[in-house]
Amino acid sequence: MMRTNKMMMMMKTTMMAAWMLLSAAVSGLQAEDGGMEELTTEKEAEESHRQDSVNLLTFILLLTLTILTIWLFKHRRVRFLHETGLAMIYGLLVGVILRYGIPATSYHNKTPPSCSLKVGPVSTVLLNVSGKFFEYTLKGEINSREIHNVEQNDMLRKVTFDPEVFFNILLPPIIFHAGYSLKKRHFFRNLGSIITYAFLGTAISCFVIGNLMYGVVKLMQMVGQLTDKFYYTDCLFFGAIMSATDPVTVLAIFNELHADGDLYALLFGESVMNDAVAIVLSSSIVAYQPSGANTHMFDASAFFKSVGVFLGIFSGSFVMGAATAVVTALVTKFTKLHCFPLLETALFFLMSWSTFLLAEACGFTGVVAVLFCGITQAHYTHNNLSAESNKRTKQLFEVLHFLAENFIFSYMGLALFTFQNHIFSPIFIVGAFTSIFIGRALNIYPLSFLLNLGRRHKIKGNFQHMMMFAGLRGAMAFALAIRDTATYARQMMFTTTLLIVFFTVWVFGGGTTPMLSWLHIRVGVDPDQDQQPCGDSFQVLQGEGSEAEGQSKTKQESAWLFRLWYTFDHNYLKPILTHSGPPLTSTLPAYCGPLASCLTSRQAYEEQLRDHDSENLRNDADLTFMFGDTSITANGASGGGGEGGDGGGVSGWSVNGKRSASTSEEALERELDSREQELLSRGTRLVFPIEDHI
Repeated sequence: MMRTNKMMMMMKTTMMAAWMLLSAAVSGLQAEDGGMEELTTEKEAEESHRQDSVNLLTFILLLTLTILTIWLFKHRRVRFLHETGLAMIYGLLVGVILRYGIPATSYHNKTPPSCSLKVGPVSTVLLNVSGKFFEYTLKGEINSREIHNVEQNDMLRKVTFDPEVFFNILLPPIIFHAGYSLKKRHFFRNLGSIITYAFLGTAISCFVIGNLMYGVVKLMQMVGQLTDKFYYTDCLFFGAIMSATDPVTVLAIFNELHADGDLYALLFGESVMNDAVAIVLSSSIVAYQPSGANTHMFDASAFFKSVGVFLGIFSGSFVMGAATAVVTALVTKFTKLHCFPLLETALFFLMSWSTFLLAEACGFTGVVAVLFCGITQAHYTHNNLSAESNKRTKQLFEVLHFLAENFIFSYMGLALFTFQNHIFSPIFIVGAFTSIFIGRALNIYPLSFLLNLGRRHKIKGNFQHMMMFAGLRGAMAFALAIRDTATYARQMMFTTTLLIVFFTVWVFGGGTTPMLSWLHIRVGVDPDQDQQPCGDSFQVLQGEGSEAEGQSKTKQESAWLFRLWYTFDHNYLKPILTHSGPPLTSTLPAYCGPLASCLTSRQAYEEQLRDHDSENLRNDADLTFMFGDTSITANGASGGGGEGGDGGGVSGWSVNGKRSASTSEEALERELDSREQELLSRGTRLVFPIEDHI
């Protein structure tokens, strides 16, 4: 019995030892598997990091090659192809190499598992694998015919950027630079026409293109070329994104050739403003949701709701952009940041960029906000910055604008081969080109006719033809099209948008110089000396020799509404937000004295004293040069008799040293020297009395 018990104890001990060894072996295997899994994950992360570096290096090399080619073109004075067209060509070449020259590197070789869902695709999937939870994010639909080549190519998948990169990183410097570098004089002289083209013209173009494309879609449905749903709201959305003009090529050539300043202002102002209008219009169309069973038919209440959304988003974005610029102006005015240009430049940059993100976070449109922020910063904050910060901010945003714009055009060429769901429809593409041409014509010519009824300086026929020709599509249309490519209709729109941008940039951009010559549009014009009456203005006679003439020219040339604005801005807003303008103590009522003293800076008082002294010197002094019995006065009056006679008069010379139309400063000096020598030879003393008429 005791032997049996001992044997039982030994068997239990042996089984326990075996179980412990087995458990240790299993644990070791699990640990080894875990280690291998961690090692595999680290290798994948390292490989992913390497591929990301190669992708960014590819774009940097593209931009470098573009810059060198631009230099070569400028050196050789080649104007048939703009830098954006070059960037697109280089992007196309790299896209071909990535698409067809790199083998697939995916490690998925089996047929993917299938599952049926009654609902649409979800954004994330949570899987439970042996107690471990894994979350997978939806990246988009993959073409079933390309599932074993395009999708499996890691390089090709990673080179496709998130559309939000364009909106949050690349678009803000482009739009801000457009507002910050605005030539205010020509812009505000033609502001009424620019607003008409930008708002009314963009709406006309949107609805013309949208309705014509709806007819094209119906034709495609009749001939069996439409394989999925394409609604009327989709056509209107396409009309909105195609109404965003971007004549960057034309404007660059205009700037290089110094083309007519008012034509440049009309084209530049329209392109800047209608980008903002187009993006808000597209958002309003997306927000169009009729009630009832059919959500894609016309509904009056939904239409007016969309109009309200448009007005609310646009006005809210405008207020937010202007408010951010006002805050920046106040900070730079009431602090001594100008003593530290680096900090001043950094603050200006961050406040300007944050305008875009703040508007997007609040549900408004960042493009509109950052545009008006740039215009307001140039009008107010620019006056508070130090000379070094002014130079830095201008060059900083100019460089960012150049790099971002060329990056987008390079990516356009790349996307033609790397985008996975292109839908090429010849009928849709031809219909899009035709509708865009008709929409542009119904925008420019009728509105120009109506505007000419109230303009003193008419928009000539050759200007209208050039504006019609210069309606290129570019970065904004591409960014709006790539932002949503989830449906069949949006994928077809994106493919067609790419082709339209390519065609307009290469053909219309390259034909700008011959078109200028053919339309007999003047070039080589100095915008600062172009004094012809123009725009929504009337001619006002001004006195000669006034230093305030140049400063008040825009105000005097503008219509009465804008003259009221200029007066209010000069007397109140500029003194509050900047160091320039008259002190608020002289413009505000007496009971606002403490507030006016608090808001007026010392520099404003110093500037007023300088202006007062120069005004006294200019208006209240009269110099008379006496040569014996002959006198020469500063206002051109001469008198005397004897030998001096009336030959001693020198007309047209002013006390501030400026030349008149009849006599130059050198002629006066020669006359004085000759008189002095003559009188000294006679022993006559030269006297310079000053008669004070105060």
